Amino acid sequence: MRVVVGRVGRPHGIRGEVTVEPRTDEPDERFAPGAVLQVDGPVHQLVVERTHWHSGRLLVVFEGVADRNAAESLRGLLLHVERGDDEIPDDPDEYYDSTLTGCAVELLDGTAVGVVAEVLHLPSQDLLVVSGPDEREVLVPFLNAFVPTVDVAARRIVIDPPDGLLDADGS
Repeated sequence: MRVVVGRVGRPHGIRGEVTVEPRTDEPDERFAPGAVLQVDGPVHQLVVERTHWHSGRLLVVFEGVADRNAAESLRGLLLHVERGDDEIPDDPDEYYDSTLTGCAVELLDGTAVGVVAEVLHLPSQDLLVVSGPDEREVLVPFLNAFVPTVDVAARRIVIDPPDGLLDADGS
């Protein structure tokens, strides 16, 4: 299975270094020197030469990207890796987005809410984008208080939303 692990941002400096927005809980593993990342764009793969963190940002140098112009040409590319369908994170409280997408979402009493369409990773917290039967989307904070049960084997997520979260008018 091909999964997105990051997005190339703007160049940093003049020697080919770029910022990368990680979309993985394992950035040190996914962006280790020698890691091969697949891309859709002018090149088909990039090999990590070196990385380091600077002011909370991941900075990466890819093999063959030697100057700012080459780095600029990568801006906006999504970085992918091949991951086995049976691969799971080491932490039992972590989930790959691809294992959550498509899971049925229901309330504590079993009432169907919808299906996870996407997982958004915001600076403050992650959100489940749940698409309901009426095509309306609901954003559910992916916190233990609101999502007490995640059963990826059964493709089922139980939520206990705060008052008003599921109301059509947002009140």
